Order: sequence, then structure tokens, then C-alpha cells
Amino acid sequence: MPEGGGKDALVESAAFLAATDRLVVGTGIANIHFRIPTPAEGGARTLAALYPGRFVLGLGVSHAPFVEENMKGTYGKPLATMRTYLDRMNALPPEIEEGARPARVLAALGPNMIELSGELADGAHPYLVTPEQTAATRAILGPDKWVISEQAVAIGGDAEDQLRRAHTHIGFYVPLQNYRNSWLRQGFDESDLVPGGSDRLARALVAMGSPEQAAASVTAHLDAGADHVVVQILGDRPTTDPRPALRELASVLPL
Repeated sequence: MPEGGGKDALVESAAFLAATDRLVVGTGIANIHFRIPTPAEGGARTLAALYPGRFVLGLGVSHAPFVEENMKGTYGKPLATMRTYLDRMNALPPEIEEGARPARVLAALGPNMIELSGELADGAHPYLVTPEQTAATRAILGPDKWVISEQAVAIGGDAEDQLRRAHTHIGFYVPLQNYRNSWLRQGFDESDLVPGGSDRLARALVAMGSPEQAAASVTAHLDAGADHVVVQILGDRPTTDPRPALRELASVLPL
């Protein structure tokens, strides 16, 4: 789950883990500007100790407007900021929750952050990327690190409604420079970075059409080298129940 909605992702993870027996829960992503490194690492280790193999700690540097305007903080160079943060996490003494360490992945879009996710983490969690970018991430990380790509999905309703939901989703991210840079690296251009995103950008990043067509977009990331694909169902509101659409996808994947 994300952390942009005002809830603490680690606390929310603990609630989901406590209420389930098999579910693997990941933070996608926990904002490193929200918490200092030591309790972030300690809290993550506690969840790993309580729920072995069921918690994945996803970390990210967030975006300058969120940090500087909403938090009144300082948004430094993302790569250096993340490296320093991870070094401080790793400095927590090993006897704290000895032997318990969650899998750690980074919200990595650019090549340097992807490389860091292989150096100081267990892999990368790319967001709003094409299967081609998943393949590029795999190529940088090699065969032994995790690639957990996200795929937004808009199914149900007619084609016009699906495209509307895709533009609403993409539109939130278009003003953010980290994503704009990522899309330019992926082969899009400034004409795609209009409010709401161009139709080309929306169709490339959001799986639409029938459940079978959407499932093909999910499997394209797996074929490109992803270990796992996080499916994000786009409804009319952020609180729309995703389970009916997830069941449709599960039936055609098949799961």
C-alpha cells in the first residue's frame, strides 16, 4: 500500500499482517522523509520477526512538492539522500530483532537508483513503467535481485470510461518531475506530458480493454523479467473496492 493518503504504511502493514495468515504485505512505498532511519529499520525488523517471509519494505524518496510544500522539509539529491538513509538503516545493531530482516526494495526509476537498489537493497519496485522498462531494470540488476513492477488496470465499463479513468490516474503524476524524467527516458516526449497525459501515455501505462487484454499487460511484465507484478485497479474513486476486478483478472491469468 502507498503512504500518500495520510496513513503510516508500517502501522497499516502491521494491521493487515495481524488480520491474515498468508498474505504478503509490502509498502509501496514508505516515504523516507516521514521517518528517521533507525526506527524505520527497527520497525521493519519487528514485522519481519513477527511475520517471517510476509513483509516487504519498499522505500522511496518521494517528490519535491510533497516534501517541501506539504512537509516543509528539504528535498535533496535523491540518490545521495537514499544512499545515506540506507547506510544509517544498516548501522542499526544486529542484535535488535536478531536474525530478522525484511526484504527491502526501492522505488527506482532511473538507472542510478536501480543500481543502488541492487547494491543496498534486494531489488526495485518500478511504478508507472512499460514492460520495456521492466526489462531494462532487470538488465541492470541481473538475475538475482527482485523486480516488482506495478501495473495499473482499468477494466469494466466501455472504452471511453476506461480511458477516462486512466487519464485521471496518470494526471496525478504528470506534474511530478521524477515521473516526467522517467517517461522521457522510456521514449515518450513532451507532447505526452500534458495534463492528464496523452492517450499514448495512458494506453502504454494502464492496461485496458477486456480482462484478457489487461491480463496480457500484466504477463508482459513477467515476460520482461519481473518477479512479481503489483496490480492496481483503477476505479471511479480511490476507495472503490478492487476485488471484483481482481477476481476477473485472477480467472483469466489463471490464479
